[in-house]
Amino acid sequence: MENEKRFYGTGRRKRAVARVWLKPGTGKFSVNGKDQKEYFNRETLIMISLQALELLDLIGKIDIYSTVKGGGTSGQAEALRHGITRALMEYQPEYRAKLKKAGYITRDSREKERRKYGQKGARAKFQFSKR
Repeated sequence: MENEKRFYGTGRRKRAVARVWLKPGTGKFSVNGKDQKEYFNRETLIMISLQALELLDLIGKIDIYSTVKGGGTSGQAEALRHGITRALMEYQPEYRAKLKKAGYITRDSREKERRKYGQKGARAKFQFSKR
């Protein structure tokens, strides 16, 4: 392994968890060993995951290596954005103000509520019948 310093951040969204390492470089971006464009096959997901870098004008200047697991692709993309944001704050603490204003620091904690026993769903109940 190189002696160059790497910066780490963990991002979470719904059931997805992203572990992100970044270092100054040429803009390589790998997710679970694949190229980012190969892993996220939708343009919107790629855009979501790169929002923090775009805000700070760092696209093409930082190499990112990440592992993502759990949830669906949408949650994974947002978890990746959160992880990149945290790693960027470790890399340059003065980025925090810009990232906070954009709302990328806050972890979106909305998760699907579990289904309760004896019920139709999380909140939906079976129809009550008097007779």
